[in-house]
Amino acid sequence: MSENLLADWLLKAETFEKAIKMAVVGQERAIHLITIAIFSRGHVLLEGDVGVGKTTLLRAVAKAIGGSYERVEGSVDMMPTDLIYYTYIGEGGKPKVDPGPLLRNGDSLSTFFFNEINRARPQVHALLLRSMAERSVTAFNKEYKFPHLQVFADRNRIEKEETFEISSAAKDRFLMEISIETPTELNVKKDLVFNTKFHNVDNLIDSVPENVLSYKELNNFSDIIQSTIQASESMKDYSLRIWDALRNPSSLGIKDLDGIGFDRLIESGASPRGMAMLLRAAKVNAWLAGRLNLIPEDLHGGLQETMAHRIVLFPNYELQHSEIVSKLIKICAERVSAP
Repeated sequence: MSENLLADWLLKAETFEKAIKMAVVGQERAIHLITIAIFSRGHVLLEGDVGVGKTTLLRAVAKAIGGSYERVEGSVDMMPTDLIYYTYIGEGGKPKVDPGPLLRNGDSLSTFFFNEINRARPQVHALLLRSMAERSVTAFNKEYKFPHLQVFADRNRIEKEETFEISSAAKDRFLMEISIETPTELNVKKDLVFNTKFHNVDNLIDSVPENVLSYKELNNFSDIIQSTIQASESMKDYSLRIWDALRNPSSLGIKDLDGIGFDRLIESGASPRGMAMLLRAAKVNAWLAGRLNLIPEDLHGGLQETMAHRIVLFPNYELQHSEIVSKLIKICAERVSAP
């Protein structure tokens, strides 16, 4: 029964990716990774320049899975309460209080996009962190639950003034950090610049079919994937060796990376929660490839996106974080012997 269900949903997943590609071109890998995150029920950090289509992508995702979509803009004067409620002067000059973006849709909230999250203060991050971890918040002496909530957050990586770096604890709550880059293929660039179809975002979103995945069913189906896709003992051992290597690369017989000793480079590595998230993503990767058992390629498929933001370097190397950690993950994946 579960295998038939897996096959039925696999067709839905393929239809979902095709639907998103109707509105977003040149981002095939990012779309596939977001599909993995959706079926893993994990939150996602997005990295990319301005104008590369992050908002269009998420609006298309929200329409294709159904439920309510909310977007907020990070700013230095934003307060945690701005996510919960907002006040205004109503008719008759009386003050009014209405639910904010986290509350106004109730349990139908499925896609929440926090744009430029690092422009908001750590107090705002803390409230978002709870809503991500527990899918609930307490307000007006009542607990509000969002069982289907999936958070996507974008960081402004250009401006440094009036920005607040996300803490390691907050980053660890995100399943993946996915890069959305400017496409390099000539035909895609021509389409984006000269095809007027891509100049009207609302029309693009209108072309995306609704409720392809049905957001209310994703939690239960995700549990089915996790309980059905199996990892052999050798794959479990391999996964732990990958984890150990990422936390302590010198165990592979490597003394340094580009002349930097590991004792002066890595301050902390991936947490147990991070490794558990990697395994969740790997099982979804296996299912999307039509397999019921994990193989090393399923771990590698999202290793960079799942692990890189969890590795903390000492401050004097943080500016080179992306380049250094990318090399580190590649070396570990190559040198850890696969079953």
